[in-house]
Amino acid sequence: QVQLVESGGGLVQPGGSLRLSCAAAGISLNINTINVMGWYRQAPGKQRELVATFTSGGNTNYADSVKGRFTLSKDNAKNTLYLQMNSLKPEDTAVYYCRLDRVLSGRALHVDWGQGTQVTVSS
Repeated sequence: QVQLVESGGGLVQPGGSLRLSCAAAGISLNINTINVMGWYRQAPGKQRELVATFTSGGNTNYADSVKGRFTLSKDNAKNTLYLQMNSLKPEDTAVYYCRLDRVLSGRALHVDWGQGTQVTVSS
């Protein structure tokens, strides 16, 4: 069973920084059957939106709202995804979710989500 466990969220002042971690269990993040891995977020009353993802072929995709402020990275030895968030704004307040899109046997597609970690940016 694949598990994604997020951590690192919390309360931070505007302009501050946080680093989110997504520890994966039951699957290696360094396999070619993973098409997409990264972070989404959902604020109250809003739909879940893409924040930053690695896609097949090694490309990186960032939401326009976080470009230049957030950095997506991966540590294969620790089997962990990270999201470094700098210059945080109140509008970054949301629950942040780790996501994996991967290929199962028979070439079926599957999405795994973490439980989420709350990020609150407020003075």
